[in-house]
Amino acid sequence: MTGWATWGLFLAWLLHDIEELLTMPGWGGRNVTRLSRLYPSAPGWLWSRLDMSRSHVTVAITIMGIFMLAAAIDGVRSDGTSWFYQAVLIGFGLHGIGHLAMSVLARSYTPGVLTAPIIVIPFSLWAWRTLGQAGATSAGTSNLFIALALLPTVLLGVHVLTASILSTLRAHPRLH
Repeated sequence: MTGWATWGLFLAWLLHDIEELLTMPGWGGRNVTRLSRLYPSAPGWLWSRLDMSRSHVTVAITIMGIFMLAAAIDGVRSDGTSWFYQAVLIGFGLHGIGHLAMSVLARSYTPGVLTAPIIVIPFSLWAWRTLGQAGATSAGTSNLFIALALLPTVLLGVHVLTASILSTLRAHPRLH
């Protein structure tokens, strides 16, 4: 069963990110006026960061896909015992909870919220239970702390790298 839990991480991510690929581009721009009325004290820079182009979303999802595939492969290699795979699995589930929280705060649909409660969170819980039954989970809470540190770091890193790649491509049009 650990094969489903390890390769399944990439598959669950892929299904979830198809929703994001279809719905994230332009969502921020379409909702910025409503959200800024809901949260008038939020900093202005926040609203501009919510509006992502199709190219930004596509590159970011591709980079994240490489990261998630690496975690799944590491999970397969270690039969689910790798700290990296386990931390990413935990982070994937936590990020699903984050999607639910964002929709509550937005008081509406946000990209990724449909698959968060039906794919992301249930898969993460099932995979963790499966690993536990196979004796593959690490003792203690260190992987939770790693996941809590890794999640925002990876998300920020993906978007910074994406912006850098797109900026380079715009500056050197012959590269694409």
